[in-house]
Amino acid sequence: MEFKHWDPEKTDFQPEKFCESVLTDIECDFVGLALQNSDGPDVKWHYAAGNSNKKYMRITVRYGKGIAGKVIATGRPITVEEFPRHISGKPLEYPIMLAEKLVTAFAVPIHFNSLPKGVLLVGKRTNHPFTKSEQTTVLKAAKYLEEKMDRG
Repeated sequence: MEFKHWDPEKTDFQPEKFCESVLTDIECDFVGLALQNSDGPDVKWHYAAGNSNKKYMRITVRYGKGIAGKVIATGRPITVEEFPRHISGKPLEYPIMLAEKLVTAFAVPIHFNSLPKGVLLVGKRTNHPFTKSEQTTVLKAAKYLEEKMDRG
């Protein structure tokens, strides 16, 4: 799967438009971008597309907690399927899943200066796991974000 709706050569990068493009390219229900605060360990959701409400803007999780905090702590992708079944911990520890009524999610780290400091999450409100091709596309999108955000 290749990206149809965003151009890596564009210099006027807009995270909101990027999330909307990924939403269309992956054919999912939700795309969110979370970043670790520069002044502490907390992780906050900053941008989203396909959101059903504005709750994501108020969600902050501790380093190592929630999907975003776990992805940043481990530096590895996380897959959630059949939420809230098959999760470690309690559903309340996954506020983005609850706020957006997501059943399936795939979240990948975004590195800044070789350290995981952000998360790109794609989610579905139905129990349809992401294919390997879709996961590869999300990983490519995360690499693209790393390049754009490292350049400032």
